[in-house]
Amino acid sequence: MEAPKISHALEDYLKAIYVLAEESQPVIAARMAAEAGVSASTIFATLRRLEKDGYVTVNRRKEIHLTAEGKKIAEKIVRRHFLTERFLTDLLGLDWVKAHQEAHRLEHAISQEVEERLAKLLNNPTTCPHGNPIPGASQNALTKTIPLNEAIDDQAVELDYITEGGERDVRLLAYLQVHGLVPGAKVHVVDVAPSLGMMTLKVGNDQFSLGIEAAKKIRVH
Repeated sequence: MEAPKISHALEDYLKAIYVLAEESQPVIAARMAAEAGVSASTIFATLRRLEKDGYVTVNRRKEIHLTAEGKKIAEKIVRRHFLTERFLTDLLGLDWVKAHQEAHRLEHAISQEVEERLAKLLNNPTTCPHGNPIPGASQNALTKTIPLNEAIDDQAVELDYITEGGERDVRLLAYLQVHGLVPGAKVHVVDVAPSLGMMTLKVGNDQFSLGIEAAKKIRVH
């Protein structure tokens, strides 16, 4: 059964809260404004609307949380986004940067019936092309992961997924693809230089640098 109809713009805000919540910092209005590229006044007005409609709560510390109904709607959009990415990469052969951009355009237009048929056509995938778990898909026991920036010098790790926050950075996504930083990649952390804000990594014979802020958007084990 479909969730109650709300505007695509409000769905995008709920999705943004859902995505920001996967990161270590609390979700607050300033982060939402930066994420959406809008003014603080726009965010406050939107939050009042979402809170009034029962999709979010805001606690005394001004931290924003999705209600059960808000999470349901956000997961619906995220699921359709990830399934569309899978369709575009697995069946149409788009690279994962273009797939992410196109999926964002299409995610609101997909009906419940099309979503179900997409999942069946794709043999019910459990992750998006970037390794993120698809809401509602049957998951194996989740591997305990850490952000790549927490790895130490000379450590060997395996890449699990790029967070949805990382996916939205098109230049970062393209850079990761060029250097083979994809789900399942074996990564050697050559060294970490916090004072420079950089890490040196090696995938196969390719050695390269990655900013520590960018590494926060990559999960490894």
